[in-house]
Amino acid sequence: MAGGSRLCPWRAVLGVLMVVAAPLTGCAGPYQYYEGTGIHDATAAEAAGDWENVEGTRMELRKDGTALLEKLDGQNFDFEDGWRLSGTGTWQLTDGEGGQVIRVALTTRTRIERRLSLAAGADPSLPEPPSAYSWYFHVDRDQHQGLVLFFMYGDPDIKNTYVMTRETES
Repeated sequence: MAGGSRLCPWRAVLGVLMVVAAPLTGCAGPYQYYEGTGIHDATAAEAAGDWENVEGTRMELRKDGTALLEKLDGQNFDFEDGWRLSGTGTWQLTDGEGGQVIRVALTTRTRIERRLSLAAGADPSLPEPPSAYSWYFHVDRDQHQGLVLFFMYGDPDIKNTYVMTRETES
């Protein structure tokens, strides 16, 4: 019996550690966040051109590595701040273990818009939009093997995607 009573405090400590650690490991699991598309064959020449989003976002990736951005929302949790940035910057296609990514960097902001209107009762304390910002678009292919660019927005657990497709001619 004496041996059994010595284990009780350790069981209590172990139980407390498990309760404290469970939420932490649930938020940091190795497979919880997106790991890439596995695409490794896109070229910069193929990525250059005009891109659009259903929300009126436009992006021109020029062959010289410069970019023109119009109404581009923030990615990940920045999306929830409701700002949309326009301006000029640069872009670069990179290749990593999980697949290719296009980094678009806004270097000169020319306009700010709000996706969220400040209607009566809305929180007016939204953060000031950044003067410079970088997006990381995953490179994927559609059913016709054309490129599609996207990033995640909002809570990463939900995996909402902000998709850019080739601009259609009007």
